[in-house]
Amino acid sequence: MSICLFGGTFDPPHNGHIRIAESVREQLRIDTVLFIPAFIPPHKQRRSLSSTADRLAMLKLAIVGKAGFEISEMETQRKGVSYSIDTIRAIKQARNLKREELYFLIGADSLLELHTWNQPEKILAEAHVIVARRPGFNLSAVKQEFLEKVFFINSPLIDISSSIIRANVFRGDNISELVPPAVEEYIITQRLYQ
Repeated sequence: MSICLFGGTFDPPHNGHIRIAESVREQLRIDTVLFIPAFIPPHKQRRSLSSTADRLAMLKLAIVGKAGFEISEMETQRKGVSYSIDTIRAIKQARNLKREELYFLIGADSLLELHTWNQPEKILAEAHVIVARRPGFNLSAVKQEFLEKVFFINSPLIDISSSIIRANVFRGDNISELVPPAVEEYIITQRLYQ
C-alpha cells in the first residue's frame, strides 16, 4: 500500500490542493493521499489560524466523494508545533510502511525553504519527497543535494493560495472558482476571514 502525506494549514483548503493531490494519485498510482492539517506550522507561528475544528470541517467538505483521499488528525491531536519529520516517522510506524511505500508532498515554495526545516536530510531519507511546481518560483536557490533527492510531478500550475482566498473573502470578492462549493458555503455561513 502506498501513501502520500500532504500536510498544510488548509486555511482554507482550495481547488489547487485537490487538483495537485489528484495529479499525485494518478501519476504515481498512489493508493491514498493523506491530508494532514498542522496544529502550529513551524514557519507560520506568528500568523493566527482559523480554529482546528473549522479547518478540519472545511477539509472534510473539500474531499467528500474523492476516492483515495483521507484525513489524519495526528498533528492537531498531538498539539504543539508540527514538525514533518515527527509525523512521517509516526505514520511509518503506525502503518508499518517502508520508505518505498511512503511519499511526502510539498510545494515548490516549501522546497525553497526546506533547508530551514527540522531535519530536512532525515525527511529525504524517510520518504520519497514529491514537489508540486508553483507559478513564479525559481528553484535555482535550492541546494543541489536536495534537488537530486526530490521528484517533481507534472501537476497543473495553479496560482491559488489560501492567503489570496482569505484576502478575497475579507474584501467581499467572489471565491467560487477557488474553493469547492461546500467549502465556500462553510466560509460564508461561519463568517470566516471577515
